[in-house]
Amino acid sequence: MTRWSYINYILSILKNAYREFENRVDRLKSPRGAKTEQVEAAVEAFSGRFTLYELERACMGVSRDMVRKVLRNLQKTGFVECLGRGPGAVWQKRGNTLKKG
Repeated sequence: MTRWSYINYILSILKNAYREFENRVDRLKSPRGAKTEQVEAAVEAFSGRFTLYELERACMGVSRDMVRKVLRNLQKTGFVECLGRGPGAVWQKRGNTLKKG
């Protein structure tokens, strides 16, 4: 076996392994509603008051827009209330447990 044929063989193995890796990663999409549940669980974990920044840090991988959307929904249900305006606004839990659907 020549040196180049060995190198080509190794590269083809790596290429096939990477292709299989890509296919498996594509199948690992998070289920629908997983990020919402993550934000809700983080809100429940806070003892009382929290800020948007603290909530974002507790929910790594969830966009700010998604965190705000979940907070608005929780506000409509009466579980949390906003005690101010702007990026430094403090949020407060009003209920002890989040009532699911």
